Amino acid sequence: MSKTLHIVGGGMAGSEAAWQAARLGVDVVIHEMRPKVETFAHRTGNLAEMVCSNSFRSDDDEQNAVGLLHWEMRQAGSLIMQSADEHRLPAGGALAVDRDPFSETVTAKLRALPNVSVSDEEITELPDDGHWIFATGPLTSGALGKALQAETGSEALAFFDAIAPIVYFDTIDMDTAWLQSRYDKGETEEEQKAYINCPMNKEQYEGFIDALLAAEKTEFHEGETAGYFDGCLPIEVMAERGRETLRHGPMKPVGLTNPHNPEEKAYAVVQLRRDNALGTLYNIVGFQTKMKYGAQTEVFRRIPGLQNASFARLGGIHRNTFLNSPTLLDAQMRFKSRPNLRFAGQITGVEGYVESASMGLVAGRMAAAEILGQPVADVPQDSAHGALIHHITGGAEAKTFQPMNVNFGLFRPLEGLRGGRRGRKDRYKAYTDRAKGVWQDWLASQEVPA
Repeated sequence: MSKTLHIVGGGMAGSEAAWQAARLGVDVVIHEMRPKVETFAHRTGNLAEMVCSNSFRSDDDEQNAVGLLHWEMRQAGSLIMQSADEHRLPAGGALAVDRDPFSETVTAKLRALPNVSVSDEEITELPDDGHWIFATGPLTSGALGKALQAETGSEALAFFDAIAPIVYFDTIDMDTAWLQSRYDKGETEEEQKAYINCPMNKEQYEGFIDALLAAEKTEFHEGETAGYFDGCLPIEVMAERGRETLRHGPMKPVGLTNPHNPEEKAYAVVQLRRDNALGTLYNIVGFQTKMKYGAQTEVFRRIPGLQNASFARLGGIHRNTFLNSPTLLDAQMRFKSRPNLRFAGQITGVEGYVESASMGLVAGRMAAAEILGQPVADVPQDSAHGALIHHITGGAEAKTFQPMNVNFGLFRPLEGLRGGRRGRKDRYKAYTDRAKGVWQDWLASQEVPA
């Protein structure tokens, strides 16, 4: 069997898998069909292009599970985290990224490695031999999707991912809006003012909800069903669940004080987060949508401060395909029916940039170890990486399997710790301390050249 590792898909997971395997000394070929074969969501042929939010979410490695995942990836020499840190934008306690320089950096660093090559060949079948990682993400091509259907004997699961719109900063009315991170989070003034806030009174909020519910929506194709991931619901779907849902979700007004009118408490607040280093673009936080373009501009300009807004990108919606991983994958991310094939990223049923890249990280390391004839232990379940892998490869109920972000609910309980909200701070710190220890032990068992 060839000693070359083939990776299908050059997104977050594929890029990280290639980096990890190459650093272990394995020859890698990345098969990325873009830009030769385009998708509706991508704009470039760069690797690790960010097509939805520009946020890697919380960077708190003691009290947040995704922040812990950041920490573990940094310890493993992650290319995705190196590049994200290099192109970090102010975002309070979150890690937001300047998307274009980020993907350009990932692409340049991978192409600079002598044992990595990139092919624009579209892979449409599941290979019978060789070492492969499939990291085709939420936009797996139709031909490959059919090959997966034929192999699994059932239809691939699917849900719809929605994209939030991006606004030009100079079209936002800052006499109405103001800069502030919720609860003034962040160590610097820039971090504490990382978000633009647009306030609504009750009348404005009710009118916005009415317009949102009445707006013309994108129609699904025949045979498609709308099984949304709860962490990425379109705002109109949230509004359909109850008129107050948005006010307790992405439009919650807590932790914010309007300097234009400090005595009046906003009934709801729309937040925008910087989307590039120049500060010329801001995305509307949590405002994924399936409204048609004309309806979007009409509805979003009802938001105080955005009445004259110009949009660099409007929201969109796309089909997201993923495997029923609990029934199909083993603990080493291998296809049970074809052990020479591994899977990584969103196609395995994890959700989010960081989670996708983290699955690429472990898949790349495990594939490289196998090629080099070096035994590698399963990823420890008490690490953030291990908690995710355990969930998707057997911890989740196969009949109701849905995409999952990393969260402390996936971690094994620790005895002697107080339960409930009051014990949460100590409990989370204990989880992260335990995870860091077992993760460092796992990394120490592998030799990675400097």
